Amino acid sequence: MAARDDKAESDLTAATRPEEPRFTGTEVIALVLSLGWLAAAGAFFMFVPSEPVEGGSAGFDSLRFVMTLMAVFLPVAMIWVAAAAARSARIVREESRRLQVAIDAMRKTYVADRQARGSAVPSQSSVERKLNEIARSAQKTESALATFATSRTAVARPPANPPSPPTAAADDQPTLALGTPVEDSIPPIDRSVLIRALNFPDTDKDEEGFAALRRALRDRKAKLLIQAAQDILTLLSHDGIYMDDMRPDRARPEVWRRFAKGERGRSVAAMGGIRDRSSLALTAGRMREDTIFRDAAHHFLRKFDQMLVEFETDATDEEIDDLAKTRTARAFMLLGRVTGAFD
Repeated sequence: MAARDDKAESDLTAATRPEEPRFTGTEVIALVLSLGWLAAAGAFFMFVPSEPVEGGSAGFDSLRFVMTLMAVFLPVAMIWVAAAAARSARIVREESRRLQVAIDAMRKTYVADRQARGSAVPSQSSVERKLNEIARSAQKTESALATFATSRTAVARPPANPPSPPTAAADDQPTLALGTPVEDSIPPIDRSVLIRALNFPDTDKDEEGFAALRRALRDRKAKLLIQAAQDILTLLSHDGIYMDDMRPDRARPEVWRRFAKGERGRSVAAMGGIRDRSSLALTAGRMREDTIFRDAAHHFLRKFDQMLVEFETDATDEEIDDLAKTRTARAFMLLGRVTGAFD
């Protein structure tokens, strides 16, 4: 392990080591042009006769002298300004290339380290320490969600003493549906509340987000989707993948509607707008190697797809656009692209 880390460090150092300045073709061309221009200007002033001055005496003309200097040296200065700009552009391109190589080397080292360690204790490298700190900061929200789920379970638990069957004296009266679940007596959740709940609270002080989450957890279908989304977001956070870091390409509402109606292929390919190569690679690796993660991902994709089919029927374009911006929708876009759900 130490040998592999030393090798990765040496590769990273070699990739980021600045190259020594060298005399490139741009400078050669600039030097040739400069010498050519100076030679042409010298030949001009040497072989072209000057006009005779009236009175027989040639005095010093300062304006003529300045104009002569500008005519000779200004083109040379412009040539070297262009050469310097070309050199600066080349240096910027080389620095960008070295930075990309360094990032790729770090990513490959991190992925290889995770594959080698398996389920062992995470490494204490600086990258993983940062991921652990971010994961700990998300525990407050997860604890709050667990509290709401526990409260909801307590409400849905059947009473300890079921009602006694009706007596013969009451046979002539209609029976009451005392066994109706609590969820069936709750009105359907508003779409704006569902959208806010699927984005999850931003902080532990986000009262509006927690209120929407509590309301959504009282709806049976929304509760199942939120729990599935919470599970998959927690599993993704173990690899340092957070939806707040995603900047997906936005798909138009009509693309989401076509997907909800069953279309697949190129017409809905825009929904896979996640372009983060590191997140895609890590998620694909977890899908191949982690059975629990794969089952949770497929369960989440099914629940979100079922919700989208019902949601799209009466939703406006603005509501679909708001839904696409939520953390849950971003997770759907990421997992959908990895699993090929949009193909």
